[in-house]
Amino acid sequence: MKLGIVGLPNVGKSTLFNAITNAGAESANYPFCTIEPNVGVVAVPDERLAVLGKLYNSQKIVPSVVEFVDIAGLVRGAAGGEGLGNKFLSHIREVDAIVHVVRCFDDGSVIHVENTVDPVRDIETIDIELALADIESVGRRMDRAGRAYKTGDKKAAPEYELLKKVSAALEKGEPARSLSLTDDEKALLKTFFLLTSKPVVYAANIAEKEIGAPDNAYVAAVKQKAALDNAKVLVISAKIEEELAGLDPEEKALYLQELNLGESGLDRMVKKCYSLLGLMSFLTAGEKETRAWAIKKGAKAPQAAGTIHTDFERGFIRAEIVSYNDLKILGSVAAAKEKGLMRSEGKEYVMREGDVVLFRFNV
Repeated sequence: MKLGIVGLPNVGKSTLFNAITNAGAESANYPFCTIEPNVGVVAVPDERLAVLGKLYNSQKIVPSVVEFVDIAGLVRGAAGGEGLGNKFLSHIREVDAIVHVVRCFDDGSVIHVENTVDPVRDIETIDIELALADIESVGRRMDRAGRAYKTGDKKAAPEYELLKKVSAALEKGEPARSLSLTDDEKALLKTFFLLTSKPVVYAANIAEKEIGAPDNAYVAAVKQKAALDNAKVLVISAKIEEELAGLDPEEKALYLQELNLGESGLDRMVKKCYSLLGLMSFLTAGEKETRAWAIKKGAKAPQAAGTIHTDFERGFIRAEIVSYNDLKILGSVAAAKEKGLMRSEGKEYVMREGDVVLFRFNV
């Protein structure tokens, strides 16, 4: 899962990025301190791995990972190249989902590129630039598809019709992700690599003192905007996340308890993005390693096997599966087998969250 962190300059993007990845991206109180995208990989927290690791005496624990890309601050006119915008927009095309950091705090010591704090205006500034870039991209593709369509190329017809639908939405200020599409149209839309088709989480960045308090007016406005945009909202304090990043696990747990937070902003962000992208996890365990694997919800057993190795999918025979919850309660695979809770599933089995799997294959 590759997430792009975007937003206007000085909204807290690089502070948040540093906090959740400890990757040390430069952060300063001026626009464009981030020129090349900084990339950091962070483990997805999963308490089940430690439990399975003990049950199997595993030598290694390997969690799923999320790749965060800190993309430089966009400004008004980015689609036309303002502020190196074309270069920055190209980085967004490569991510699976967008984490749009929005400033929801007042602080006169931190410069705002527009001089005032207005999160909805800031969101719309970025949205307009993404839409303008998409309008240009769709226009070029429509010209090609239209010419092919007129020559009688039947394969061009679905593409041309979908491009017209997308173009009409963009011209009305609606993102491509807001369209109601068939499964075939959704698959075709992915091949367009449109910026506005990507799922979005608005990270409403609030001041430290407002953690745990009712939503301020800025956050309320962001939530209202998100409801219209088919987007999710995560209320977070980049400064708090920065502080948490410097603590050991025990100190971190105590600090979260003091703040009346059940989990960190990182944990909540990963869950939001998993939900946005329709992901789930299955687990493998043994003496060598215990590991979590991310797959799309609805994936069948052979597809899940293919995430481990293509040979597993190609030569798939069956999947031997036990539920993590059953395994945790019973304490061993032997006990699960004795209780009849170890199942043998074939090619049509749809994977479930928390399945602990051993794949049988032959190539």
